Amino acid sequence: MRDAELIPATGRVIAISGASRGLGAAIARKLHGEGYTLALGVRDPAAARARLGFTERASFHAYDAMKPATAEAWIEAAAATHGRLDGLINNAGILRRVTWDEGGEEELDELWTVNVKSPFRATKRALPHLRAAGHGRVVNIASTDGKRIRDASVSIGYAMSKHALVALSQATKLAGWEEGVRVTALCPGAIDTELLAGLPGISANRLSPATIAEIVSLLLRLPDTATIAELIVNTRSEHSL
Repeated sequence: MRDAELIPATGRVIAISGASRGLGAAIARKLHGEGYTLALGVRDPAAARARLGFTERASFHAYDAMKPATAEAWIEAAAATHGRLDGLINNAGILRRVTWDEGGEEELDELWTVNVKSPFRATKRALPHLRAAGHGRVVNIASTDGKRIRDASVSIGYAMSKHALVALSQATKLAGWEEGVRVTALCPGAIDTELLAGLPGISANRLSPATIAEIVSLLLRLPDTATIAELIVNTRSEHSL
């Protein structure tokens, strides 16, 4: 493959967490439509299969970010089912209100478990397969809140977890660089999903899940010579982002 060429979808296997609804479902539909084979980590495989309607080039695996063993089982089953693994989209995430006046240790632990520890586990298990693939790709769905504290309305706990996910992205890139693994921390602003319902300080101008899915598709197709370490997609005007 010449450096200037985009990497085709055909034959490539992409694992996506939290793919049964919202942004994860939009990413799955976009990639499946482009010809990728998908290994989807979801809480309820049967329900996700019925909702997405994929009848070929897709496998559904039980995955719960709160249950550590399911990350290893999902990734290993994905590689065993399809014979390879070319990409990992760490999409599953939660938002809990943890500020100086709201929330506490329980909510903070949930954020850390789902938004940081679970992607770490999945990535650790996937790395050998991604190295072997030759052009392995990882996209971590972070947030603009992973780049700064916007104002006092922001959940400090959520921002902390997304900052950590950006750090994980940097470490993953270093770990697989020589074998062609490329990693992007995708940091979008507000996305129009159920995750943001009723939260304070959220922009009225929201990204559609389809827009983010389009960006993920591009990141998977870029050649090794065009790596994007971080990609911020904001919905509001900020001098620093």
